[in-house]
Amino acid sequence: MQADARQGKRTAPEVRGAALALLSFQALGIIYSDIGTSPLYTLNGIWPSSGPTPSSEDVIGGISAIIWALIILPLIKYVYITLYFGTGEGEGGTFALYQCLFPPPDEDHAVDRSLTIDYQEYKTREPIKTDTFKKRRISQALKFPLLVWCLFGTSLTMADGIFTPAVSVTSAVGGIAVAKQSVTNDIIPISIAFLVVLFLMQRFGTASISFLFAPVALLWFLALAATGIYNITFYPAIFRAFDPSRAVLLFVRTKNYDLLAGVLLALTGCEAVFANLGQFNAASIRISFTSIVFPSLVLAYLGQGARLIVDGDLVIQNVFYNSIPGPVNGAFYWIMFVLAILATFVASQALISATFSLFQQVINMKSFPSLRIICTSETHQGQVYIPVVNWTLMILTIIIVATFSNLTNLSNAYGFAVATVMISTSILLSVSMYYVKQWHWSVAALYLVVFGFFDALFWGAAFKKVPAGAWVPLMIGVILSLAMLFWTWGKSLEDAFDGANRHNILHVIQGYDGLQTQALSIISQASEYDEKTLPERKELMRISTCAIFHKFSRGPGVPHTFVGFVRQWPSLPKVVVFMSVCIVPVARVPPDERYEVRKVRALKGIYGATYYLGFRDEFKIEEEILSQYIINAELEANPDNDEEWLQEIRRLVKSTTHVVPHYHVVSKPVLAGFMTPVFSFIRSVLIEDIYRIIAAMFPETGNWMTPANEIIHVGINATI
Repeated sequence: MQADARQGKRTAPEVRGAALALLSFQALGIIYSDIGTSPLYTLNGIWPSSGPTPSSEDVIGGISAIIWALIILPLIKYVYITLYFGTGEGEGGTFALYQCLFPPPDEDHAVDRSLTIDYQEYKTREPIKTDTFKKRRISQALKFPLLVWCLFGTSLTMADGIFTPAVSVTSAVGGIAVAKQSVTNDIIPISIAFLVVLFLMQRFGTASISFLFAPVALLWFLALAATGIYNITFYPAIFRAFDPSRAVLLFVRTKNYDLLAGVLLALTGCEAVFANLGQFNAASIRISFTSIVFPSLVLAYLGQGARLIVDGDLVIQNVFYNSIPGPVNGAFYWIMFVLAILATFVASQALISATFSLFQQVINMKSFPSLRIICTSETHQGQVYIPVVNWTLMILTIIIVATFSNLTNLSNAYGFAVATVMISTSILLSVSMYYVKQWHWSVAALYLVVFGFFDALFWGAAFKKVPAGAWVPLMIGVILSLAMLFWTWGKSLEDAFDGANRHNILHVIQGYDGLQTQALSIISQASEYDEKTLPERKELMRISTCAIFHKFSRGPGVPHTFVGFVRQWPSLPKVVVFMSVCIVPVARVPPDERYEVRKVRALKGIYGATYYLGFRDEFKIEEEILSQYIINAELEANPDNDEEWLQEIRRLVKSTTHVVPHYHVVSKPVLAGFMTPVFSFIRSVLIEDIYRIIAAMFPETGNWMTPANEIIHVGINATI
């Protein structure tokens, strides 16, 4: 296993040749199907069926606006700029940009295995500077504002996971009404049935779905290109749309700023390019977009524009379906309908997969409760399935479809989320250029001015649609942002308590009988400690069993769980292991590299350990393997060890009990002058009535495979 992996760091997958081509093929099915289904509804978003048919110059201007929007934002901004700003672990999205600005400290797992170092003493040491080459450091004063901003952007991307299936599937099913007017009133029930099937398929994993959907996406893009080429022959002058001045003249002539909200629909799925970076890699994303996606979309919009100019009133009711070559209700019509339904399934999958990936990021950063995460790929850690998120998305999507019976209002809501995420990404990206990439400030400023201008144009048009339905994603984004900020705050307080209550194990067991006299002599030379934190002195019996005390936060010393355990049960197992878990960037860790164990020389049967876990490995302690590591640590400390004791270790580890903390959090009073009672009451409600309940519902052991009857939860009052 690579050294970086043993430090708990993931790296972006590096693939070439046939593997890169295969990954590009998968990316086609997962990432670009969202933007690929935009031709279903974009032109009707600009010119609704209830309105008048636009003039030929207006159509050319509208198509020009779409083409140049695709060039400036998806192609240049996302595919050729934003993908350079993923984390070192290969993750993308707004939260990844924040991680690059404020990266977590390097993890030293050797320190985690040090049990005879006092935590407070360790925290006061001068940190090792590993980034002295950096010229600029971002101010910590910006940390909270940028965290709020990136969480808001992340929340709206998650909201896209609700609206993408709703808009895409409903638009595709609407094709039935074009051919069969009698089923117009059944579009919503039919759409809901398709959505239920879609969410039921998520359990099979991204890799499996991508192999199923990528061929569909490829056929869809080829069909779009072929249909576009056929329709262009009706009006070849549509190529004038490549002149950007046509787009400018459209808005000058009509003075209708709202048209830009319709153009925005052609860009839906932009953020999936960046958010799905953790599931693929930059090269595969670029190849699939430039070679297939972009040319197919441009041809499709040019063809639709040509048919709208030529046939006008016959096409405006549903531009996509009415511009399909051949007669309505003909064979090719129904082939395109089936492809559209399948393509919208793929489009929905793009944002659903991105939503899973984003939830994995915020959970790993302790900004969201610990939900059950299932890795579905043997090669890519970012490909995950989160059951709770899946079923929640399904329920909310069905509610949205049933509530927004008007497709226009549904599209308005969809566009606002997309525009806000785009402008959020631009702001964070410009900051990253200066502080992370160390580029000159003028480059960052130029980027923000140019792309921020276009993002702001679209956002302004989308914001005007808030009363018409865009308030829904705004509300979802605000609620999710507040929830993540709240959990980040509460979890940081709990982790601070956990770290501050780490102790040198020699201090903890001071005064107990039944331990080695060598330990007592070391204790007598140890530094001062707080008597109030230690249990009352009484005889400490050694019992014939093995216990693993799990450490959930970084740092040396033994966790407060151990102090609580000894206080409640004045006994000590003959074999005690203090274990930290490190998830590494490989699917499975070989048994001979799974553990690192260090013996506390002063105490018999006390060990510090690190458990290296592959992202596809189940969390299950293998007793035979662990016992061998412990024996190796014993022999390393004392080559002449008693064989009888080594055999006893093997026997005791076979009946291991896991010990984890159950923090009963209690709020500290807030000192705020005459407002102290008010702020103290609010703080106590947030911590004791909300955070405590949610933490109990979603414990950090939720992703363990260890049977519940092998886990002891030690109750600890934590004043935070």
